[in-house]
Formats: sequence, C-alpha cells, structure tokens
Amino acid sequence: MVTNSKKQALQQLAAFLIAVALLNFLSSKVFTRFDFTKEKRYTLSAISKHLIDSLPQGVKVTVYLQGTDLPAGFKRLQRSTRDMLIDLQAYAHGKLEYEFIDPLAGIAAEQQKQVVQDLEAKGIEPTNLSIKTDNGLTQKIIFPFAFVSANGKQIAIKLLQTRMGLSDEEQLNNSIQNLEYALASTIKKVIADGKPQIGFTEGHHELTDLQLNDALKSLSDGYEVGRVNLKTIPFANLQRLKLLVITKPDKPFTEADKFKIDQYLMHGGRIVWSIDQVSAELDSLHGHHEQLAFAKQLNLDDQLFRYGIRINYDLIADLNCAQIPVNTGNIAGQGQMQMVPWLFYPIFMPESKHPLVKNLDGIRSEFASTIDTLEVKGTKKTIILKSSPYNKKLSAPHLLSLQMLEQEPDPKAFQGQPKTVGVLLEGWFVSDFKNRPVPDSIHEKINVLATSKPTKMIVFSDGDLFKNQVASDGSPFPLGFDRYSQQSYGNKNLLLNIADYMTDDSGLIELRNKEIQLRLLNRARLRSEKLYWQLINTAIPIVLVLIFAIFQHYTRKRKYAR
Repeated sequence: MVTNSKKQALQQLAAFLIAVALLNFLSSKVFTRFDFTKEKRYTLSAISKHLIDSLPQGVKVTVYLQGTDLPAGFKRLQRSTRDMLIDLQAYAHGKLEYEFIDPLAGIAAEQQKQVVQDLEAKGIEPTNLSIKTDNGLTQKIIFPFAFVSANGKQIAIKLLQTRMGLSDEEQLNNSIQNLEYALASTIKKVIADGKPQIGFTEGHHELTDLQLNDALKSLSDGYEVGRVNLKTIPFANLQRLKLLVITKPDKPFTEADKFKIDQYLMHGGRIVWSIDQVSAELDSLHGHHEQLAFAKQLNLDDQLFRYGIRINYDLIADLNCAQIPVNTGNIAGQGQMQMVPWLFYPIFMPESKHPLVKNLDGIRSEFASTIDTLEVKGTKKTIILKSSPYNKKLSAPHLLSLQMLEQEPDPKAFQGQPKTVGVLLEGWFVSDFKNRPVPDSIHEKINVLATSKPTKMIVFSDGDLFKNQVASDGSPFPLGFDRYSQQSYGNKNLLLNIADYMTDDSGLIELRNKEIQLRLLNRARLRSEKLYWQLINTAIPIVLVLIFAIFQHYTRKRKYAR
C-alpha cells in the first residue's frame, strides 16, 4: 500500500516533469535574451528583427572566414559573425541558413590559384597573413567575406572593414560593430522583388562609362543602374528613378535640363551632385607643365543657390593629400620616377558621426572646391566631408604648374578652418522655377510643383569622387584604388552608403551608428600596479576560502559538541 508520503513524492515528481516539459515547449516557441552591456552589443535592432521576421523565402549565408589556425583577431571576427547569424536565425522562422567553410581546405596547391580567381570574380578578395609557427613564419590566404544568396541572386559582403590610421584592434572593432548593418542590408537586397533604379546623367561631358566602370558594377548588385540623357528621357521615366547622380559635367546645362532636374526633385526624387566648378586636370599639366585653372560655366549656380548651396570658384590645397609620380631624371637612359605629394589631391578624413560616412576610410579627391551653405527654411543641412585644418584656398583663375612640386610648402601658409566639401540636405526645397515659365523646349505635360515633397540631396564639390582610375591598356581599376601608391581609399564604400541612404527609407543605414566601446587596460597603471593587482586576484580568493573553512569548522564543532 502506497503511503501518503510516497504519493506526495510522486505528485511532486510529476509536477516537476510537467513544468520542465512546459518550459522546453515555451522556450522552443519564444526567443529572448538578457543583454546587460551598456551599448547593447548583443541586442538586434527592431529594424533587423522586422526584416528577418518577414522573410518571404529562404536565405543562405556562406561565410568563408573559417580555419583552425586563424590569428586571435580573425577568430574574434569569426565568432562575432557566427553570434550575429545565430541571433538573426532566431527570428527567421527557419528561413535563414548559414555555414562556415574554408574554400581552400582539401584543395591541392596547384588548384588553389584557380579557386582564388573564381572567388575574386565574385567580388571575394583574399587576404594574405603571416602566421608564426614553431618552424617560423608561414603564409596563409584567408577570405574575410560572406556570400548571401536567395532568389537566384548572390551578393558578397566584406566582413573586415579597414581604415587608415587605426590600430588592428580598432579596425577589428569597427568590423564587428558593422556586422548587423552589413548582413541586414545585404539580405534586404537579395530578397527584394525589384531593384531600385539609379541613373547617372550623360550629355554634358560627364564621366565616361569606363571612368564609372566600378561605380556602376558595384551598384549593380543591389540596384538597376544606367545612364540618363536629360535631353531625351521622358519625365515620366525620369520619375521612376530612385536616385539621380550628376558626375563631373563639363558643358552648360540648358534651362530644359535644369527644369527636369528641378521637377524631379520637387516630386520627391533624390539627387547626388558631384560637381567641379574649376577646370583643372593633371593630364594637361603633364603635357604642358603648367595650366590655367579657370571657372567652368555650368549654368547651375542659381539652381544650387535656390536649394541652399554655393560651390565656390576656387581650389583647395591641402597638406593631407595623395601622391603622384614625377620624373626626376634619367639614369642610363631610364626615367626615374618618384612619388611626391600633390596638394590639389586632398584626402578627406570623415569625422562626422552620420551613418553616411561613419568609420569610412579617407576619401580621395582631385581639384576640390569649397562649399558655402545658405539658410533655407525647411531644409536641414549636415556637413559630411571636410578638408583637414592644414589647407589654403586658391581662387580661380589660378596658374598651376608642376614646378610647385619642387617647392617645400610652408606649414604657416596652410593653417585655417577645415573647408566644407560635402553636404547632405534633407527636407523641403523651393523650386528654382517658382514664378517662372516652363522652358519652351518642354512639350510634355508635367505637374509643376513650386515646393518639393520631403526629399534628400547630397552635394560634393569634386567631380572625381566616383571616378575609377584606368590602366594604360584601358582596363579599369577598382573605385578608390590609387594605382600609383597602391593604396585603397573609401570612395567605393561612400558611394554604396549613399545609394543605401538615398533609396531606402526604412532607416536600415542607421545601424551603422551602432557602437561597441573598446575597454582596454591602462598600460601605464598596469606596469606600476602590477604586483598590487596580482595580490588582489590571487591572495584574496585564497584568504576568503580559508576564512569560510575556519568558520564552517567552528560551526560544525560547536553544533556537534553539544
């Protein structure tokens, strides 16, 4: 006969088992986590959660950062990428898969070159590492990239974000805090039903297709990109563009061209202006050793002025600049080339915290001018690019000569406030054609607006920001790569950020504001207080254990002595 105590024990056991089963069921249906970090580094944003929760189809992420002998920094990046994918997967309802692979594992040495070339063709670039072993240094090729595929589309993600002037630890930290934006934005692009359209203008001697080769190619992963001739495109087709990019025009705009641009903006279109106000080219200097830099006549001043911007007719000479090769003489019939700083090729280091430029590498420019912003009601202006403080302004016309390279610049002459070269404008704009007649050459029926819908515009005072260099054989280099210094700048990432920000109103790019603070040890205190902290961390725990043991021994002795 079962006693009451046994019945009670069985009931408690049954209740416990039911509670465990119920808890397991609820945990499989509900995902939660507690994030006690100050910056909430382990918490996904509401934007990412909504994006992943509403995936219409399966998405697969292949991460190529795999291997057992990775350096500690890359292991941390690998671990952070896996953690981020686990978090995203928890909200995906089984529609997100991921895997980590080493593309060179098990591949014969003679076949690895072909594998690397195939990955490079997909936009996945290798990184060569020198790893210390017992036998010395060994070279290892790794791929800090991920590949997102869905709906027949595939887009590569660069996991390692580099930036000039930062330590390895800071670059790694920037890469980790950019993971959520990189993964979420790429997933959004591969699942999109249609690609937003971006048009680069032509017909005014803008940059050629060859000079824009990498810009067009880089944008084509997530956008439908092409050239737009304002003279021939119907306004209805122009309105379909999510973004209009005007890059380095060299001929004046007609009133009809300006009217189409103006009404495109009034109807909510977004515009990026990349304008050279001064005519100056290094190629002309190589041919004639000197050139008169003179003001261009683009017929855009009144329109930009109405929108709240004035690009000045001057040039910025900056001590923080790129280098160019110069022939310094001949030895045994061979020309001797030397790299020297060229003050008119400024490198703009983004300091703004705006997600457009946050944590970007230096932006390479050529013959940039200054920008003045004007007070316009209803328009918010954000300066996103500036020169360094070590600059001076030269008004056009100005005679440029390669002999300037022979003169050591006087630092005292290059001291001033940083000059504005890039501005973001958001809000409402007044039409440049308000209270003006429609140009005679416009025969389409257009609903003319005097005030715009809420929209955005970006103005740069350099037309070469999105121009890639071209090799002597006619092949284009990647955007932002300087073939002379072999240095890569942040121009491509700037373009991609602009495209995301200007075409997407979901606020996804705000994820670039996510910050993970580096809490490093104070090395000076570490040296001076080393013994003190060693004693605290080793002696105090032992002392506490001894005190507890003595107290327990005393308690037991007193209890059982009775």
